[in-house]
Amino acid sequence: MQLDSTHIAKASIKIAITSSREDEQRVIRELEKEGIKSAAVDIGGNLIQSIPKVIERALVASRRSGVIKECHVHDGAVVGAAREAIMQVASKANGMNVGGKIGITRHKEHLSVCIFMSMGLLHLNDVVVGLCHRSIPDIY
Repeated sequence: MQLDSTHIAKASIKIAITSSREDEQRVIRELEKEGIKSAAVDIGGNLIQSIPKVIERALVASRRSGVIKECHVHDGAVVGAAREAIMQVASKANGMNVGGKIGITRHKEHLSVCIFMSMGLLHLNDVVVGLCHRSIPDIY
């Protein structure tokens, strides 16, 4: 089966919505069997103030897990996709504390970053999702 950008985006959503480390590792193993490399990063705090840290954590996780190679083009793709996904949720989460996860997936030239977050004020919680795709050179 040919994996396209839609499959890779769905995979990053699967990773981002996992609720435990065990579930996350299970999904990562399942995706690996399909040839999809993946990584996950927990995030939390004031979203707007922590944007640089969130982007940095996405990049470090991508490198450590082998989703990308340590090269300028791959780094730029992860940073750009993470930033775009954050911008999709930023207006809704502006000034609020958030908690959630970033899911990063890649297969060949398709890279996807999904941010799944819960944000709240006391007991009033809401959920936001940001998703972005980038095309990168297929070098491993």
